[in-house]
Amino acid sequence: MAPAAPPSCRLLCWLLLSAAALRPGLGWYTVNSAYGDTIIMPCRLDVPQNLMFGKWKYEKPDGSPVFIAFRSSTKKSVQYDDVPDYKDRLSLSENYTLSISNAKIGDQKRFVCMLVTEDNVFEAPTIVNVFKQPSKPEIVNKAPFLETEQLQKLGDCISKDSYPVGNITWYRSGKLMQPLEGVVVINFKKEMDPVTQLYTVTSSLEYKTTKADIQMPFTCSVTYYGPSGQKTLHSEQAVFDIHYPTEQVTIQVLPPKNAIKEGDNITLKCLGNGNPPPMEFLFYLPGQPEGIRSSNNYTLTDVRRNATGEYKCSLTEKNMIASTAITVHYLDLSLKPSGEVTKQIGDTLPVSCTISASRNATVVWMKDNIRLRSSPSFSSLHYQDAGNYVCETALQEVEGLKKRESLTLIVEGKPQIKMTKKTDPSGLSKTIICHVEGFPKPAIQWTITGSGSVINQTEESPYINGRYYSKIIISPEENVTLTCTAENQLERTVNSLNVSANENREKVNDQAKLIVGIVVGLLLAALVAGVVYWLYMKKSKTASKHVNKDLGNIEENKKLEENNHKTES
Repeated sequence: MAPAAPPSCRLLCWLLLSAAALRPGLGWYTVNSAYGDTIIMPCRLDVPQNLMFGKWKYEKPDGSPVFIAFRSSTKKSVQYDDVPDYKDRLSLSENYTLSISNAKIGDQKRFVCMLVTEDNVFEAPTIVNVFKQPSKPEIVNKAPFLETEQLQKLGDCISKDSYPVGNITWYRSGKLMQPLEGVVVINFKKEMDPVTQLYTVTSSLEYKTTKADIQMPFTCSVTYYGPSGQKTLHSEQAVFDIHYPTEQVTIQVLPPKNAIKEGDNITLKCLGNGNPPPMEFLFYLPGQPEGIRSSNNYTLTDVRRNATGEYKCSLTEKNMIASTAITVHYLDLSLKPSGEVTKQIGDTLPVSCTISASRNATVVWMKDNIRLRSSPSFSSLHYQDAGNYVCETALQEVEGLKKRESLTLIVEGKPQIKMTKKTDPSGLSKTIICHVEGFPKPAIQWTITGSGSVINQTEESPYINGRYYSKIIISPEENVTLTCTAENQLERTVNSLNVSANENREKVNDQAKLIVGIVVGLLLAALVAGVVYWLYMKKSKTASKHVNKDLGNIEENKKLEENNHKTES
């Protein structure tokens, strides 16, 4: 209810108010506000000096007024009418500016500021517009997949709680989508909440996809009006799984290798270029007209050389075939002879290493882990020919395809003996050497003819290529015969050598005579030296006596010295 006017003007005031309702407005003024903000409406009238009070009202759709706020200029009091929509939301300042908190869509009305004097009523209308920004648009109800060449619903773009109603548009890879019959169909729907009066808008898109839409992003946007003008919000991108039929099949060999060898496991994988890819195929093996139904993988284990050929696969319901050629590489090696072979020295031994392979192979010969320049050939075996021979072959283009066979050659021979004699330059000793050749290694034994004694103090060389020697050093006082015996599992061989003692005895006697002469000479020289020394000492004493008697006779002293020297001589 409006506050009571003073009694003196009550009737006049009500008449003026009623008359003001019939007067035209003083012009339009618009206030734009965001939903939930505070609406501020200045009165836009100059306050007259004889102002009695000011009032604010709004107009209903039918034009009838609803008073909401009153302020007396004399009592400085403010009163708000009991209007449920504005309870606790109004504020009227001293300059009659009206504020409405928590703006709602229902506040979008025509408000009027009225200033009343005793003889007049002044009005200033204000139009209030309230805007609500919608929520960010979102693509919902998305299709799990899209099939090519079929018009299918892609999804819904929804934006909630807007005012006024927003407009939704669709984009494909950033380009605007326009309705096109049979290709692009767009349906728009809006709903208003009866309580908040806010709109929810929904746009559904039906689209006929192609393979060009694979990984293509789709978006939607909502365009709306706010206090500052038109704005746009965009949704997140949506990428759809595009289903399309298989148009081609391919076949692969796994694991991918440069070459396949015997013993490998291989897997054939058949692929179709459709989406989703087909999961069942027919596999055709070489020489088998009927296909084998399987998943997209078919495994062959421990393949042999007869698996070489053309392999095919196809879809079970379509005549699309893919093929690939597979070569299973192999390598055979035959060494003759092989294993352990025992031959006699001088024998002939033919050796052959035969290779059979799916392509050219390299051959390497080794003897005792040392590479040979050529394959071995034995027309007359020697002891040095014995050893461990290996023939090794490989296909360099095929990883892991190698073969090798070995031959252990043993060359046997009965002992052969050769004896040599060497005299020491002094003539005092002789070195006797027994050279032995044979395999297995012969044992050497020395004996002296006559006594039959065995000589154990010998020196032996290393045993190399079936040969070694044993030597002894002797100084015989008489002629002797030395015997060298060599024996192995095959035979016992004996050889002897005569050693003379004459030359040794003469040289010893000559050397003894020379030594005795040297000793006798040394003894005589020592005796003469002793006699001379005794005579010298005797004459030296006599000369000393004469010198003492006549020290002043220089001539006699000189003669004495000369005599002394002669005596010494």
